[in-house]
Amino acid sequence: MTAQQPLTYNAFVELAAADPAVVGLVLKGSRAHDAMITQHSDHDLYVVVADDATTELTRFTGHRTPEFDLVIVSLAEFRAAGMPGFERYALARAQIVLDRLDGGIAHILADKARLGSDEAFQDSGRWLDAYANALYRSIKNHRDGQALAARLDAADSIRFLLELLFALDRRPRPYNKYLEWELARHPLPGWDTHVLLRAVDRISATGDVSLQRHLFALVEAAAREAGHGEVLDAWGEDLALMRTQ
Repeated sequence: MTAQQPLTYNAFVELAAADPAVVGLVLKGSRAHDAMITQHSDHDLYVVVADDATTELTRFTGHRTPEFDLVIVSLAEFRAAGMPGFERYALARAQIVLDRLDGGIAHILADKARLGSDEAFQDSGRWLDAYANALYRSIKNHRDGQALAARLDAADSIRFLLELLFALDRRPRPYNKYLEWELARHPLPGWDTHVLLRAVDRISATGDVSLQRHLFALVEAAAREAGHGEVLDAWGEDLALMRTQ
């Protein structure tokens, strides 16, 4: 493409689909989420190239404009479990534009959408401890008259809480932008989406201690059922401050 003819999403897809080195095209972001597209939505595209293949499309590596961003990776890089960690949710809900691997690209995306059992258990234990820590600090700061610190810690606790709840369901946490979208279409088992989102909203905004304690009671029950009793019991007598009075 020339300066007079900037690279567009549709033009690039046509080029890539004609290139035998390309084994997959994956669209992520708001354009892969129904009802989330706005006038500002760009196209975010992964271009998956066969291992050891060569393609002239590499000249577009790093292309980024307000309308169209693309990332070119090898199949091995795309398949890698940790590639890249912050992109996992985006890929979990991505839309397949091209799959020349007879469903192989779809299989890779399905793997990214589901945490392994060991991975999920370890992650949820870590997030549970982080959640308890922020919750404890919030309530303690509230008790000691540190209103701002209490609210900030409460907001921090919500981040860890969401990581925890999705890890317990073996799913990557959605970006904040897609939280309501995700829960409306894929609710967390055992949680009322409306009640949860209302609590998340209020706690983040106000640090409501009674609501934090009520929510912790629900989390504690779910965490113990999932086998994380040791993480909670390690808090010893400090659990009393977190529980409903």
